Amino acid sequence: MGDISGLDNLAPATTAATPFSPTFGASAAGSFTTEPRTGDPYRYQTGFGNRFATEAVPGALPSGGQNVPQKCRYDLYSEQLNGTSFISSRQSLQHVWMYRVRPSVAHRPLERMALSPDLEACFAPQNPNVHYTPLTYTWGPLDIPEASQSINFYQGIKTMGGRGDPTIREGVAVHMYAANTSMGNEAFCNNDGDMLIIPQVGRLDVQTELGRVMVRPGEIFVMQAGIRFRVLLPDGAVHGYIQEIFGSHYELPEMGPVGTNGLAHPRDFEMPVASFDIDESKWTIVHKLTGELYCYDQAWTPFDVVAWHGNYVPYKYLLEKFVALSSSMKEQLDPTIYTVLMAKSKWDGVSLTEFAVFTPKWATATNTFRPPYYHRNMATEIGGLICGKYGGSAREQEAGGLTLEHSYMPHGESYEAWVKATTTPLEPMLVGVGSIGFMLHLSSHFSVTKFAMERHNTIKIQRPEFWDNMKGHFLENLAEVNKALAESGLPALGTRPA
Repeated sequence: MGDISGLDNLAPATTAATPFSPTFGASAAGSFTTEPRTGDPYRYQTGFGNRFATEAVPGALPSGGQNVPQKCRYDLYSEQLNGTSFISSRQSLQHVWMYRVRPSVAHRPLERMALSPDLEACFAPQNPNVHYTPLTYTWGPLDIPEASQSINFYQGIKTMGGRGDPTIREGVAVHMYAANTSMGNEAFCNNDGDMLIIPQVGRLDVQTELGRVMVRPGEIFVMQAGIRFRVLLPDGAVHGYIQEIFGSHYELPEMGPVGTNGLAHPRDFEMPVASFDIDESKWTIVHKLTGELYCYDQAWTPFDVVAWHGNYVPYKYLLEKFVALSSSMKEQLDPTIYTVLMAKSKWDGVSLTEFAVFTPKWATATNTFRPPYYHRNMATEIGGLICGKYGGSAREQEAGGLTLEHSYMPHGESYEAWVKATTTPLEPMLVGVGSIGFMLHLSSHFSVTKFAMERHNTIKIQRPEFWDNMKGHFLENLAEVNKALAESGLPALGTRPA
């Protein structure tokens, strides 16, 4: 911008209605990044689905119009990572260009690691380690590893169940994790699919090829397939959940009649800025493929990306920012109104999975049954509790635990909850204070692993007598029913058609 002093000569005379003459204000310098905050020392770019450009050293990114110059500045190597096929619509294309100290291809040969008995990725009925069952399950939190054990993030992943197979690029897996050790000179890369990580205890200080992210309980973190990362534990032992999807990527649900200002706002999703290390010590990289682990060594850090641009990038989201929509005068909305992220299946119009969050909100509906109504659902429902108390009555769910209701199986609240819900005067009420829960809606059947059925440390058996006191109060109103039938010219109950 040149000298602007001459603008005063072009401005109209100041009047009472125009207290200031028009003049230039200011122009922003640089892109917006968030400020460090309590418990999180890093800065982030914002905006779900944006195409970002970030460099830790000025001038490291090639100039516009070219991704692969003959020679990158500072003698960096150009490298592309694709999250979608080359032949994809521009809208769905996901990739990132990285400019790094050394290319990823430079490493020692791959070696197969020992099988992990608690890690699964293929959920065909023929797999003896999984079982399709209509039984309801409730689990408590995983035990934190003993101090005598050294378990890092990827070693602490335990598969609870899933459907599909990463080799056909369709399906989902649900895991829990518990760890007590930071990863050292070791990185993990999941070749099977994208992971939605939900911390429940302890922060995760995640170093990725594209930058650093601090993930706190109450936030969620998405790590895409093929990106190398390591997890440090600044608070000690950690516990949480993971939903892994095969073949598709997480996206925001369509808004439809909700309009602009509801659910999760795109600007509230945070992505790392470029950050690199200079380190020529030995590193081990571990890859997961179809649930099996492979590794290779290299003589320098994998976290040497000086600059990058693209939209295939990990991100996090603070769940308390979710704009929860409840009901107004009557009826309750389906729980999908609380969807933060979803992933599409191969069937048009049918989701693979939806991640819904339950945060504090006002219940205001009158003359309606406010608890979740009794229902049978084509989707499998998996619930978790990050903090606070579970508001339902049919399960013994605790923070850090997990519940499973299979597709088409009936579920709902206890008889006592029904009595209270149908007799209590309804006033506006703030519900869910101090708690954050979530639900995974999976549009399919769901297999349960042997670990979840046999080796999990807290398997809560369904109480056999829980529904024994359910009463059919309709039978107490037979006189009124027969009167209504007679007034309508219909035969009384028990009268067989002629």
